[in-house]
Amino acid sequence: MYMTLFPQQFIEDLKHHADIVIVIQDYVSLKKTGATYKGLCPFHGEKTPSFHVNRDKGFFHCFGCGVGGDVFKFLELHEKIGFQDAVRQLAQRFGMTLPELEQSDQQRASAAEREGLLKVHEAADAWFRAQLASSAGARIRDQISGRGITDATSEALGLGFAPPTREGLKQALVKQGFSQAWLLRGGLLVQRDDGSVVDRFRNRLMIPISRDTGSVIGFGGRAIDADQQPKYLNSPETPIYSKSRTLYGLNLSKAAIRQGGFAVLVEGYFDFAQVYQAGFQAVIASCGTALTAAQAQQLRRFTAKVVLSFDPDAAGQGATAKSCEMLVAEGFEVNVAILPAGEDPDTYVRKHGRHGYGERLRQSRPYLEYLLDRAAAGHNLNTDEGRVKFLSEMLPIAGRIPDVTVRDRFADRLAHKARITDEVVRAEIRRAAAQRQTTVTTRELPNFGQVTKAEKGLIWWLFHEPEAALAALDALDDDDLEGLAARSVLDLARKLNDDRGFSPAVLLEGLSTADSQLVTAIASEREPHVTDADGCARIIKRLRCEREHTAIQREIDRLQELGAAEHGDRIDALWARKLDLLQRIEGLI
Repeated sequence: MYMTLFPQQFIEDLKHHADIVIVIQDYVSLKKTGATYKGLCPFHGEKTPSFHVNRDKGFFHCFGCGVGGDVFKFLELHEKIGFQDAVRQLAQRFGMTLPELEQSDQQRASAAEREGLLKVHEAADAWFRAQLASSAGARIRDQISGRGITDATSEALGLGFAPPTREGLKQALVKQGFSQAWLLRGGLLVQRDDGSVVDRFRNRLMIPISRDTGSVIGFGGRAIDADQQPKYLNSPETPIYSKSRTLYGLNLSKAAIRQGGFAVLVEGYFDFAQVYQAGFQAVIASCGTALTAAQAQQLRRFTAKVVLSFDPDAAGQGATAKSCEMLVAEGFEVNVAILPAGEDPDTYVRKHGRHGYGERLRQSRPYLEYLLDRAAAGHNLNTDEGRVKFLSEMLPIAGRIPDVTVRDRFADRLAHKARITDEVVRAEIRRAAAQRQTTVTTRELPNFGQVTKAEKGLIWWLFHEPEAALAALDALDDDDLEGLAARSVLDLARKLNDDRGFSPAVLLEGLSTADSQLVTAIASEREPHVTDADGCARIIKRLRCEREHTAIQREIDRLQELGAAEHGDRIDALWARKLDLLQRIEGLI
């Protein structure tokens, strides 16, 4: 469930008063069609309405982009705010007084720690900036200027300077009232083997790393002298900073990304600085690593289109491939901007200016086309061996494309390149996609087609006839749910029912974003996939029996190959179990 500081009963009362149709109509023109309201989705561009709002059930769902959830989730996504702020907005609008926040001792301690670390970083940021502006920072200011960075851009990025002294920051912040323990916890100090505690960042150009809200949560320190190692020194992981969950520059670029409908993804701090300064403000940086799923999900709040602009060297191309494949698998539309050998966005913008770089962005190619051409160039497609290797390289990537239409187009291009019939390629891609689905974890969005009709039916009935659905769900064993794609949803419904706290609204609150999208899509359908909830339970039980039957037959075959005489008793027992399962399967049809 939501990690909320507000009492659950207050959340339920607020959701009851906050009419989801009234709230969403502030942003979307809705028209009543039957039991739901329909309009153009605000989260992706479309000309035909696929965005539905169900007032009675209290949720929205877009059949175009898959986004869905309750009234709180809508405000979180549309206004780019957290759950607590969404609650506050709705309470203010509908005239409900916020209750006193309920916090456990652990929650209070954790919140206090995060708040303290944010204040420490705010103070450190101010001190680093002051050092850059001082006479001691003159040399560093010249270096920044020498890289083509203007004073205005330096100020916008919040650049600073860490002097070479061992305890400059430590002494300044302790004097301001911050304890040494806080500075160590925030990664601003480091304890040496001899027990001494010194500044982590010394003689470095300081680049603050911020949340998308603007709060400084860490630093990147660039070496000033040529022989200084490492070249870049970054803050360690802390309660407020995680590199894999942070996109550099998003605090500066999120408005431009949202307005322009796409983001330019570069690798490093100075790539970001030059591209941003050139006027392409819809830019973010991954800071030299391949993009993570957490970063992609953060970016998805603002856009579903990305242009990658990485270095053309081997390392850059490797990062491009990894980032692109992950973005494509997450449903992004991805292009690649190609730069000449030996260039990166930083040097290219300095040489060719805004117009030259803008032309490279305009000439960017869809990633899947770029990938096909790049892979084809590495194999001799005039030989069977070359075509086999080419297909072996491409099929796993094709299998991770979530959109069936895009996957089919990729299959056609792949077949053309390899000079193989598209029916064969499509069959292989379907097999690759199926193999990938068998390894989906509970943290990933189940593919809609992967969820059985019985699971879809049971989820539908949980929203439309909860009492009957819960009774059917209660008749299922844990083993019946084993391996089901929607198990996390059904498990939560069972737990809520056991705790006497089930309602469709509470179920939605407890689901991940991915599961919410799946559930709202199913609940929005006009009719269930199975005519009654009990029928869903029977199908799920039958599927379990069929799985066991298959496993038993496999074991019988294995033992017979080893020698029936030696394993006769075991085979007889398995046959008896198999016959019992067949009778049960017949009874469940």
